[in-house]
Amino acid sequence: MRQAPDDMAGPARAVDLKLRLTLRVAAVAAMCFVAVAAYALVDSDRVARAKASHIAEIAARDLSLQQSQVRWLSVSIGASPDLQRVAALMEPGLCIAYRDNAGAFLQGICSGAPADEVSAPESFAVLYRAIFRPGQPIAMPVLVEGNPRGVAVATFDAAAQIGQSWREASRLLAIMAFALAGLCLAVYAALARALRPTLAIEAGLKRLAANDLSARLPHFDLAELSAISTVFNTLAQRLQATLAERNALTRKLIEVQDEERQRLARELHDEFGQSLTAIAAQAASAAHTAERECPPLLGECRGISRTTAGLMETLRGALVRLRPPDIDELGLTLSLESLVASWNGYEKGRTRFEIAIVGEVDDLPPAVSANLYRIAQEAITNAAKHAQARRVQLRLEAAAADIILTVEDDGTGGGNPEPKTGMGLLGMQERVTSLGGTLRFERPPGGGARLVVSIPNVGAMS
Repeated sequence: MRQAPDDMAGPARAVDLKLRLTLRVAAVAAMCFVAVAAYALVDSDRVARAKASHIAEIAARDLSLQQSQVRWLSVSIGASPDLQRVAALMEPGLCIAYRDNAGAFLQGICSGAPADEVSAPESFAVLYRAIFRPGQPIAMPVLVEGNPRGVAVATFDAAAQIGQSWREASRLLAIMAFALAGLCLAVYAALARALRPTLAIEAGLKRLAANDLSARLPHFDLAELSAISTVFNTLAQRLQATLAERNALTRKLIEVQDEERQRLARELHDEFGQSLTAIAAQAASAAHTAERECPPLLGECRGISRTTAGLMETLRGALVRLRPPDIDELGLTLSLESLVASWNGYEKGRTRFEIAIVGEVDDLPPAVSANLYRIAQEAITNAAKHAQARRVQLRLEAAAADIILTVEDDGTGGGNPEPKTGMGLLGMQERVTSLGGTLRFERPPGGGARLVVSIPNVGAMS
């Protein structure tokens, strides 16, 4: 099987911006702390070497002085000098040795480690030995009247030096760990406070996505967020103006369409209807004459009358669709009930049409009532023609904020047309848009189709 491309996989899980920035600051701070700890270890090794060198130098001078005193006092030169005079200056873990010019050991002294000293972990000891080479001896020549009389050697015990470095490093790391935790908390709190306006931006975008073009963002203290607020408000204002212009243009277009339909209905009624009436009269007269004078023509005359009657019935249906009843006089409720009754009469039981009206709908503005009637008319016509349904239900509900028009069928033949198909759907969409509402199609789990139109209840809001 072929592996799906990466761009078809699910979206990556988003990471909180505050957490991401805090982690980055923590990473940078941790690297700085590690660098400080490394410098502290280097400085500790340098200080240990400096102390050993200093003690070695003091011991060498003291030994030189002791041997000079021996010569001045004419004491035997073979007398061993005493290293106890510098013992008080020695650090814990430090050893001093006196060797002759041949390297032979003459005398030595060591200062023990503290009793409470904690040994370093083995991993730290191995790393420290690999980098710094602790316990390396430092030798200083013992000169008597310019002649070398041996060397003073100072050596730090490696274990003691590593232990001391570990104590200093662990204490420093503990302090830096607490400091890092405090820094992370402070940075996260500061970022949370600084990014708090993003919640307002998110809420504004959600309102804008829900077609609430009156959404506006406040001015923010941060320059970047303030720029976003300015762009957002400008965009929302332009969208609101554009939508208002489009709705006004759509309403004008619908008015022109309705006027054209009325003109066409008048022409059909006055010209085509009168012509059909004349044909029907002439066919009746011809049938009367044929019955008396030419009986074989009687069937053709009656056929012409039946065809004319069918055309007149079709014309009446077309006139009803082109020119709706006077909604101002009848009211929206009675007009819709008449529409449903006419379809029940036309279908003769093949499809049952039902209607339910909830709330006050007869006090709506004339333009709203006319558009709702046209939308219901087109939806019922589509369901009757395409759905192959046994039952079509129309429901109109006037709530406090919205007016909901629902046309539902139990058909299996496609029901209402799919989005972006058919002139009927485009006409309904235009009318809904002009009223500032929404139109959607639903497919219930049990089958059939449902068209739902929702428009603001302008009468209730006013």
